[in-house]
Formats: sequence, structure tokens, C-alpha cells
Amino acid sequence: MAIFPIVTVADEVVVTAGRVATGTQDVAGSISRLDANALAILGAHHQADALNQVAGVEIQRGSGAESLTAIRSPVLTGPGSCGAFLFLEDSIPIRPVGFCNVNGLFELNYEQASAIEVLRGPGPISYGANAVHGIVNVLSPRPRELPAAAAGLQTGADNFRRLTTALSTRTGVTSLGMYGVATHDGGFRADSGLDEAKLNLALERPLASGTLTVRAAGTVLNQETAGFIRGRDSYLDRAVARANPNPEAFRDAWSSRFSIAYARESCPQCRDFVYFAARRSWMEFSQHFLLGKPIEINEQSSLAAGASTSRALRERLTWTAAVDIDWADAALVQNQPGPAIDGTPAARAIRPAGLQYDYQVAALTTGAALSLDWQATPALRLSTGIRADDTRYDYDNRMLAGNTDENGFSCGVSGCLYSRPADRRDSFANWSPKFEALWRWTPRTSVYALANRGFRPPEMTELYRLQRQQNIAQLDSERLDSLELGVKHAIERGSLRLAVYQMRKRNVILRDADGFNISAGKTRHRGLEYEWRWQPTDALTLSAAGTFAHHDYAFTRLIEAGETIEAGNEIDSAPRHIHALSIDWQPRDALQLALNVRFLGQYYLDAANTATYPGHTVIGTSVGWRLDKDWRLQVRVENLLDRDYADRADFAFGDYRYFPARGRSAFLSVDYAKQ
Repeated sequence: MAIFPIVTVADEVVVTAGRVATGTQDVAGSISRLDANALAILGAHHQADALNQVAGVEIQRGSGAESLTAIRSPVLTGPGSCGAFLFLEDSIPIRPVGFCNVNGLFELNYEQASAIEVLRGPGPISYGANAVHGIVNVLSPRPRELPAAAAGLQTGADNFRRLTTALSTRTGVTSLGMYGVATHDGGFRADSGLDEAKLNLALERPLASGTLTVRAAGTVLNQETAGFIRGRDSYLDRAVARANPNPEAFRDAWSSRFSIAYARESCPQCRDFVYFAARRSWMEFSQHFLLGKPIEINEQSSLAAGASTSRALRERLTWTAAVDIDWADAALVQNQPGPAIDGTPAARAIRPAGLQYDYQVAALTTGAALSLDWQATPALRLSTGIRADDTRYDYDNRMLAGNTDENGFSCGVSGCLYSRPADRRDSFANWSPKFEALWRWTPRTSVYALANRGFRPPEMTELYRLQRQQNIAQLDSERLDSLELGVKHAIERGSLRLAVYQMRKRNVILRDADGFNISAGKTRHRGLEYEWRWQPTDALTLSAAGTFAHHDYAFTRLIEAGETIEAGNEIDSAPRHIHALSIDWQPRDALQLALNVRFLGQYYLDAANTATYPGHTVIGTSVGWRLDKDWRLQVRVENLLDRDYADRADFAFGDYRYFPARGRSAFLSVDYAKQ
């Protein structure tokens, strides 16, 4: 909401690594931080606008608020995609284990965050399930960081309007804050507008040498969804790109969260963190991408709690212990309003109208972790640890079991498409070790090695939303083992970070040629990431971040839709090259100019590596003026050169499919903030 002066620091502080503030030079791993200044300059209309500035990250936009995520991975879709990334709000998961939302980033108020941190690779053992490829942690502003009163108005292309507001006050030692954002986007494609609102409340006060924080958050989304356009290179035709083949599609959702967290450092090696969270979400949307276009309604109520503590065992030895518990009551209903009218007669026959799924799942996950840190020499720190987790599902099928229609009638010799297991219980035990070494080569240079594991139990939808003759999905937890080497160098006016990694993933969940959900996949992931920042003068800051990566299959299998995966082929939706360059120039205190360039390399669209998307380069710019100490004006231009490109490209059902990107668009914002 406000423009901040450029501040150069030798070592930024992050919290995601262990839920406590730590200098990045002391973290054995790759964490990037987008601070308040960077977020203000970007003025993100969509989570991709911010996160795609980070090395190793590719957020592909869908329609409206939707997105698909890649962090040291391909852009994951379909069975096996959900749960590979852990989305946090102030270091607390926003969803329960086993019930993720692949578009879950829209539930977070990234628009008004004080910072967004991205941890790449498997998460620390303090988090447990779902941090397989990475973590996105949206950090809320502390009440005392908020202005006493603030409001902002933004308007721009395609009837875009956004209103932001914030208030804060202090009563004795207690700080209170409220902030929110309401957005209307008419959409650049036909019948693709959205209305969205987010509200956050916070209370903070000192307590027993620590800090107690109480937060509440709520979001509402009403979206008219645009579907894929079809045909090779159809995104280059502007008339086609603005069309919407699925004007009936929609997504309506809301979520709410409440959390209490307490943190303290009672001595140099004594750190304590305790939290409790209550979460609720509901969503209804049209599955316009499926034949018959069924409607899904899903909801969950969940509670989570955890605690961690660190203490010095000896002069150079520190231990950390953590426990977590996560309980959820989740439900899903899928209903096809009428007979299928698309597809072949055979495809329509196995998709009768009516209820297709109706189930409820009670889930309980418990986890515990223990780690030891040894300061072997003043420059060398070694750390090892292990985490154990147990996830249990109690599944209740609320309609007829089997692959009949809702009344028990078969759809022919082969049965109906959708299959419902009978009531059952499933459990999954996982353990994740880690070892890390960090050497402070010089006061400004750190070298590290990290070996760890990420895991996730199967999602409820993978276990209980089956097809054809499959009655039980015998699935295992996905596991990813990672080895990473890196160097971090910080100077007064700049920094350089390099990391190389190699990861192997097994038990990858996919759907085979028979339509069965199976844990038969293996993949390999390796790459090099860089982040560079340099401030040659007080007014000019240059930064770059990028990735050279290779993601390939390590197994051979015939899968659904007639595709064949062959070992050694590159995974689809996995660009080898992604690079971002930013230039920030502040010639006067009241004026700030920024330019960002993003290059996305070519990638394959199918498992056979026969169809490709050529990639694209996109430029954006912004100019900000501080009119006085309270008022600020900013003009942003997206896609400055008006390039025709696709936010997402895909090849399925024998055809190319795209989500086209918005053309050149300008936005004007006026912000007021009274400190």
C-alpha cells in the first residue's frame, strides 16, 4: 500500500526455515523473500505476478484467481498434483493434510502481505507432510507495522477495480490491526469476471518474555471461469484468445481461519513456539474440463496445533523437538446436472446424470520431530534430525458403492465411469530424515550441503474418487529424496546465491490406461538456481533470478488417454530455463521506476515429448510517485510490448489447449496511508 525506500542489508532475515527469525546466511537451504518494498513495486494482481520473480518457481495462471504451481518441479496437474506444495500463513498450514486445493494460493492475502517467503525443495522436518517440492509462506503484517489509517484505489484495463484498506491502534501494550482488499476484474475474456474479498484481523501483545499473536482471516471468491481455447497456436489469434468456450463455468468459494501463536526466546539457545489454528473452507465449481461438466462441492472443518522448543544440551550442542496434530472433517459431492452432450456416444453412456460421488472423511495426522545442531567449530555447524508422521483416514461413502449410477443401475457391460469404494479406513506412516552442514567460509560467505526428504500421504480424492472397476486404491505416500549444495555470498551492496540440486521421487500417483489410481511413478529432478542482487548506487538496484533445470521420467508406463510414459523423456510442463530480471531506479525520494523482464523457455506439452510450447518473454514496468508523506500514485503496465503468449499450454485429447495471456494493460493506483 505504500512505497518504501530502498534499503540494502548484508543478510536478510527469514522465518520459514524453523518458524523463528534466522539470517539467510545461517540457513542450509534455498529460501527467497519478497519483502514489502518488492511487493509494493510489483502490485500483484495475481499470485503469479509476485511468485514468478523467484528462482525455481513457475506459477501458471488459469482463469481468474486460479493457478497451478511448480517449485523445483514441473507444473503439476491431475492425480498426484495436489499436496506437493505446502501453503502457509505465518508458518501455519492453511489446509489440513489430505485435503489440499490445487488453487489454494487464492485463499491467502498475498496482496497486503508484509513478505512472501518461498522455500525450494523438501521442507524442514518442523513442518511434515506436503512440503515435497517446496513451501510458500505468506507473512502477515504485524499490527504495529500497519498505518493508523490507510486506503487505496486501483483501476485499469478490462474494468479492473481494487479497494484496499487498513487500520491499526494500540491500547497499552496491545496492538490491534485490520486490513482487507476487495477486487473486481471484468476479465479480458468473455464471461470471465470475478469478485473477490479478503479481510484480516490481528492482535499482538507481549507475554512472559515472548509475543502472543491472535489472527483471523476470511476470503470470498465468486468467479466466472473461462476454459481452454483449442487448436495449435490459437493463442496468437486475438479474437479466439478473448473467447470463452465454457461460458457456463464458475467457481464460488470461501474460507476462514483463526490462529493463536506464541513465540519467545528466553535465552540465546532457547526458542519456543506454540500454535493453535481452526480452519473452514467451502467451494463449488463447474468441472468444465470433464465430459458431462459435473458440479463439485467440497468443504472441510479442521483444527491444528503444535509446539516446538530448542535448548542447549552442551556448550556447542542444541536440540530441538517438535510435535504437531492435525484433525479434519471433510466432505465432497460431485453431481452431473443433466445427460452428457459432449464426447462420443460411448463416452456419454458411461456418464449418467445425477450423483457421482458423495463421501465424508475424518482425518487425523500426528507428527513429531527431533534434531541436533552441533557447532563443531566457530565456522562449521552440523545438524541432523528425523521426523515421524502418521495419517489416518476414516472414509464414509454416503451413496451406493461401485461404478453404477446413483440408483444402482449399470451403464452397460463395462459399467459407469465413476466408482465409489465402500466404507474403509486407511493409514500412512512416514519418516523423513535430514542432514545438513553449513560452513561460514568468511563472515560474508556460507557454503552448505543438505540432504533431506519430503513426503505426502495420498489425497482423499486420490483414494476415494475412483473410476471404472477400481474398488480400492492401494496407494503409498509419495516420497522425494533431495541432495543440495549451495553457496551464499553477501556484501554491503549486493548478494549472490547459487544452489545445485538432485532429487528422486518415488510412488508418484498417476492414473493408468485402465483408469486406475496407482503409485507406480518415478521421476528425477536436477538443476541449478541463481539469485543475484547489486546496488551500484544509492538510487539503482539490479536483481536477477533464474533456473536451469531438467525433470524427467524414470519409469515406463501406458497411462490414461492413450499416452505412454517412457523412461528418460522429459516431464511435460517443465521448462528447462526460467529467468527474471528486475531494475529498480529511484532517482529522487519521491520517484521510483521499475522494469521487470521474465523469460520462460520452451517446454513439452505431452509425456511422449511430441508437442511443445515455444516459451515467451514478457516485460512489465511501473512508475511510482510519492506526492507527500501520506499520498502515493503508481502507474503499472503489464505486457509492455503487447506480446501474444499463453499463461498455460497443454496437449490433451489429441489437441493443443491454452489459457491465453492478457495483452498490454495499464493500471493506476492511488494510496493514502496515515502513520
